[in-house]
Amino acid sequence: MDNATAMTSHQDALDTKTRRIEEFLRMLIESSGLDLAFRVMGGGGGNAAGSGEVSAEISVEFTGADTPLLTARNAELLHSIEHLAAKALRLEPEQHHLISFDAENFKLLRNAELQMMAEVAVERVRASGRPYSFPPMNSRERRLLHLALSASGLPTASTSDGPRRFVVLYPEGQEPSPQASTSDRSHAIRKTFRRR
Repeated sequence: MDNATAMTSHQDALDTKTRRIEEFLRMLIESSGLDLAFRVMGGGGGNAAGSGEVSAEISVEFTGADTPLLTARNAELLHSIEHLAAKALRLEPEQHHLISFDAENFKLLRNAELQMMAEVAVERVRASGRPYSFPPMNSRERRLLHLALSASGLPTASTSDGPRRFVVLYPEGQEPSPQASTSDRSHAIRKTFRRR
């Protein structure tokens, strides 16, 4: 396949995804009664402002009287709608970063906050020589935090399960301990109770 054919094929796939997201959002807004409008934009899929983060292929910006509902509780509803759209597009979990939904610049401001958190944590770990644990975050925020911390050269790891999963920053020379899987922990707990 030549380059022009590949680009046309990619653009067709992007147009199809964009139409499916528009249909999904129209149905969601109509059935929910939310006072929202949206704008769907195709992205380039390149690096976002040299940050190392791959920008979304498709971005959605919400406006309207109900945008505060989307950003309340750390944008829980906004993230949920984005997750449902990813499922509607049948994206694999490792592809969810290809779409991005935002309202009132929540994600832009949160990205800046994560960058500041990373800088403070690096200083704290270097000064104390002890690991630093961040609060639990969704997978997108953990990924951004790992990227922000990578410039320090200090080791990082995500730990725990599900919505309680969080990032730990370790001092230089201290490698993250391998985390036991849920089945390994369950086995160890059962084994402990059998000894009694």
